[in-house]
Amino acid sequence: METIEKVSKAEQKVAMASYDALASVIEQLRSNNPEIEIEETGEKIKVPLKALKFLGQMLKAMSTGKMISLVPVATEVTTQRAAEMLGCSRPHIVKLLEKGDLDFIKVGKHRRIKFEDVVQYKQKMKAEQKRHIIDIMNFDEESGLYDS
Repeated sequence: METIEKVSKAEQKVAMASYDALASVIEQLRSNNPEIEIEETGEKIKVPLKALKFLGQMLKAMSTGKMISLVPVATEVTTQRAAEMLGCSRPHIVKLLEKGDLDFIKVGKHRRIKFEDVVQYKQKMKAEQKRHIIDIMNFDEESGLYDS
């Protein structure tokens, strides 16, 4: 990944206004390839509706100050990059690979993991964490330690 820059307050405001306008316009579109006009140049271009919806999602995320990263779906990542994505050590990732918790392929001596597999694993871990927290809260409530 190249340099990641934090979204500025000015960019957040522009993104928020742009998202509201774009979301409103997208609801009115009837074509799968609408034509849009770039006001500064007057140039008109056709854009797939899916791309406009994706732009809307990016603007919505930016409006809340979230940084955006675009990764092609078929991308493979290194064990180091997977560790960064999951917030753990590279040796821990290697253990997950060796246990079979994550699929990988070997390129020479190096392991590569599909980006979408890392994202799915992260979502699975988040869901398990949430379930554990709820279990703890329920136990505390039953024990009288937590009042709902």
